[in-house]
Amino acid sequence: MASVNPLLSPSALPYALPDYAAIEPEHYLPAFDEAFRQHRAEVERVASETAPPTFENTLVALERAGEMLDRVSRTFFTVSSADATPAIQAIEEELAPLLSAHGDAIRLDERLYARVSALHEARDTLDLDAESLRLLTRTFRELTLAGAGLSPDDKRRLVEINTRLSTLTTTFEKHLLSDTNELAVHVSDERELEGIAAGERSAAARAAEQRGLDGWLITLPLFTGHPWLASLADRPLRERIMNASRGRGGRGGDNDNSATVREIVRLRAERAALLGFPTHAAAVTADQTAGSPEAVAALLHRLAEPASRNAAAEKAERAQVSGITDLAAHDWAYATEQVRATQLDIDTAGLRPWFEAERVLRDGVFAAATALYGITFTERHDLVAYHPDARVFEVFEEDGTGLGLYILDLYTRDTKRGGAWMNSIVTPSELRRSAPVVVNNLNVSDPGEGQRTLLTLDEVTTLFHEFGHALHGLFARTRYPHFAGTAVFRDFVEFPSQVNEMWMLAAGVVENYARHIDTDEPLPSDVIERLNASGTFDQGFATSEYLAAAWLDLAWHSLSVADASAEIDVVEFERRALEDIGLTEPAVPPRYSTTYFAHIFSGGYSAGYYSYIWSEVLDADTVEWFGENGGLDRAAGERFRRRLLGVGGAKDPLEAYRDFRGRDAEIEPLLRRRGLDA
Repeated sequence: MASVNPLLSPSALPYALPDYAAIEPEHYLPAFDEAFRQHRAEVERVASETAPPTFENTLVALERAGEMLDRVSRTFFTVSSADATPAIQAIEEELAPLLSAHGDAIRLDERLYARVSALHEARDTLDLDAESLRLLTRTFRELTLAGAGLSPDDKRRLVEINTRLSTLTTTFEKHLLSDTNELAVHVSDERELEGIAAGERSAAARAAEQRGLDGWLITLPLFTGHPWLASLADRPLRERIMNASRGRGGRGGDNDNSATVREIVRLRAERAALLGFPTHAAAVTADQTAGSPEAVAALLHRLAEPASRNAAAEKAERAQVSGITDLAAHDWAYATEQVRATQLDIDTAGLRPWFEAERVLRDGVFAAATALYGITFTERHDLVAYHPDARVFEVFEEDGTGLGLYILDLYTRDTKRGGAWMNSIVTPSELRRSAPVVVNNLNVSDPGEGQRTLLTLDEVTTLFHEFGHALHGLFARTRYPHFAGTAVFRDFVEFPSQVNEMWMLAAGVVENYARHIDTDEPLPSDVIERLNASGTFDQGFATSEYLAAAWLDLAWHSLSVADASAEIDVVEFERRALEDIGLTEPAVPPRYSTTYFAHIFSGGYSAGYYSYIWSEVLDADTVEWFGENGGLDRAAGERFRRRLLGVGGAKDPLEAYRDFRGRDAEIEPLLRRRGLDA
C-alpha cells in the first residue's frame, strides 16, 4: 500500500520532509483513515491495560501513540492553508468532522481519564523529573477541560458541538477565501494607479492576467485595508479598496459569514457552560497565562483610553497636513505617509528599492540568526516542497550539525489564505527521534519572472516576525511531542516572534541587507536613525486598530449561552462593543472585523487575539534586556535560546521567562514603546 500511497509510511527524505512531489489529493483521505485506525488501536491498548497505571504504560504510551496521524495531519494542513485548491477544500470539508469525532473519542474516554487521574492524584510519590511531571499535570488538565469528567449525556452533547464547530470553522475559512478573491479590485485605467511603484503595477497586471482580465487586479490582504493605500494618490480607488476589504464575508450571498459566526459563538458558549464556565472566554483564558477574561479586559482598558486619545490627535494632524478635512479610513495611510515625510523626512514607499527580498532574507533575517545563535542556512534545491514557490533551506548548528529544515513560501496566490503565519510540518521530539521542519508563509505580491521582489517596510517587519516563530519551532528541544516546537500557551506564543522584530533595524544587521538594488548603496544612516526614532509614530492608530479587534474577540466570546442564543445583528454588535471600550473613531476601524476575523473564527485564536499585546509586555521588556546585554551578541542570543526558546512547552512559560530575565516582566517598556506613558 505504501508504494501506492506515499503517506502510509514515513518519508525517507531528509528530516522526514513529506514527499510532496509524489503526494496527490486522492492520497489524503485513505491515509487519514489508516492513521485513525492505527491511533485508535494504540490508544485502546493503553485504555484497556489491565496492569495498574504507571507513567510509562499510560503517559509515555499516549505520547508514542498517533505518530502517523500527526504526520499525515501536518502534511495536509500545511497544504490546505497555503495551496487550497478546490480538491483540497473538498477534502478539508469532509475531514473536519472526522477529525473532531476522532479527537473527542480519545479525550472523552473515561478509562484513559481514570488512569491519568490516578497518576495525577499520586504525582507527589512518582519521583518524576520536571518535564515528566509537567506532562502529567498538563495531560490531566487538558483532558478535564476537554470534558473527560462529564456525564455520558453531557459528553454526547459535547461531541455534537465539537463536530458542528469543526464544520463551521472550515465553512468560515472557505467563505472568506472565496469572498476575498471575488472582491479583488479590478482597475482598467492605469492613471488610477498613480503613486505605486513599477513592481507593484507589474504584480497587479500579473494577478489580472492569471484571471483572464485586462488591466490590473489588486488582491486583498487579510487585515482591514491594503498596503498600497499608503501610496495610491487616487482617492476613489482607495475608497473602493477599503470598501472591498471591509465588505468581506458580510455582504449577503453565498459567502456571507454572519450566520456562521452567530452559530459558532452560540455553540462555543454552550460548550463552555457544559464544562462549568460562564463563557467561552473564561474557559479559554483559564488555561493561559492571563488566567481570566477580567485580567485581559483590564489590560485592554488600560491601553484603550491613551491609544484613542493619541489616535484623535493623529487624525487632526493628518487632516491638516494632507488637506483632507473629511479624513476617512481609506485616507489614513496616505495622509500618514505625508505626515511621516514632513515630520520625519521618511518616505516609506521610497524605501522599497533598499528592501530586495532575497537580500532581506539572507543578509538580514538569516544573518541576524547566525550572529545571535550561530546557525547557518543552505538552500536545498534538490528538495521539493508543497508548491513551486516554496523554497527549502537546511539549517545547521555552529558546529555543522544538521538542525532541521526551514521552508519559505513568500508570495500571494488565490489558493493561499490571507495573512502571514508559521507552522511545523515535523516537530522535534527525543521520544520520536524527530527533527524540526518549519514553514513561514507570507502574502507578498509577485512582480513576475525576471523582476526582483521589493518589500515594503511592513513586509520586512512581517518576515522578521514570522521567522521568530520559525526559530522557536527549530530550537525547542523536548523529550515529549506534547511540548515540541511552539506548543506553548497561546498568549505566550507571539512573544518570541515579536522579539525577533527588534533585529530588523539593529546595528550590524540593517546596513548589511538594506542596500539599493541598483547602486548597492546602503540605506543612509540618518534614515535608519529616523526609522529607529519613529517608534511611537502612528501608534495611536496602530494600537487602537489592534485593541478594537482584540476587544471584538473578547466581546463575542464573553456572551453567555442565553445572550449568544438571541438574534444578534453583527454590525450592531460591533458598534456597541467598540462603544464599550471607547474605540469608535470611524477613520480607525478594527484591524479585523467580525466576518473576516479568521484568527478567531477559523484559526486558533478564539478569545485569544489579546495574546499579541499580552506577549508584547514580555517582548518590550526583553528588548530592553538585549539592549543592556550587548544587543546582537552571541552570548545574549545563546541565553535567550537555551533558557526560553529551547524549552518549548516543557516548562511553565512565565517560569521560563523568570529564568531568562531574572524577574517578572514589567509593563513600563511597552507603554514607552507605544507612546502610552504620557
